[in-house]
Amino acid sequence: MNIHSLIQLLVVLEECRKPETVLSEFSHVVTSYGFQYYGLLRYTKQTDDLASMMLVGHWPEKWPQVYISKKYVLIDPAVRYLAHAQRPFRWRESLAAFRKDPHYRRMDQMVADAHSHGLKDGYTFPIHGRSGIIGKMSVGGRSVDLSPVEISLLDAVARKLFWRLLDLRGESSLFESPLGVDTRMTRREMEILQYLAEGLTSVEIGKRLQISNHTVDWYMNGLQDKLKAKNRQHAVAVAFRHGLIM
Repeated sequence: MNIHSLIQLLVVLEECRKPETVLSEFSHVVTSYGFQYYGLLRYTKQTDDLASMMLVGHWPEKWPQVYISKKYVLIDPAVRYLAHAQRPFRWRESLAAFRKDPHYRRMDQMVADAHSHGLKDGYTFPIHGRSGIIGKMSVGGRSVDLSPVEISLLDAVARKLFWRLLDLRGESSLFESPLGVDTRMTRREMEILQYLAEGLTSVEIGKRLQISNHTVDWYMNGLQDKLKAKNRQHAVAVAFRHGLIM
């Protein structure tokens, strides 16, 4: 593989004046590396609408519909791993990290489903901003082994692609100001968030912390206000997004 094509891509992306040209140049280089599919997502203010989050994407036929209909976004190991990923990672690494998670079996089923659609393996490149994770780039399909240098260069490509597309669409300001959520948490609030992320109910959390389930609900109402979340599941998603829980 030719790392010079990645270096050249970094230069070309800066010179592109249309989103379509950006996508064409990126697609050409990524597919030349053997990847069949790719996606670039942003995380906007309190939304789990995948359509609004997707900047560009090329996925196997029917996979996006399956992913949405089965609500895989709630347990996707690659999405959850983003909460504490400080650098690029391989998809199979994210699944292994949740081997003891109560939702592991469903995660494993999602991975099997992805395999059946042609997504055998891939890489995810987190994109960080001042407020935590603001986006990610994923490439995948057949299994491709990248060298550390290639991973580093693709990591740089992910950031350049993300910001270049936003600039050309006039949307970069969305990520250049604070998201407006209060991430200052007390020890008790952090404990409850962590247990909630593990799938525990109010009653179960109350037993762990030796407080009533009504007190747990009181804390959760406060957490939802702080995180500007619509419900408990959304609060967990926002907390993962800001790296508050792992």
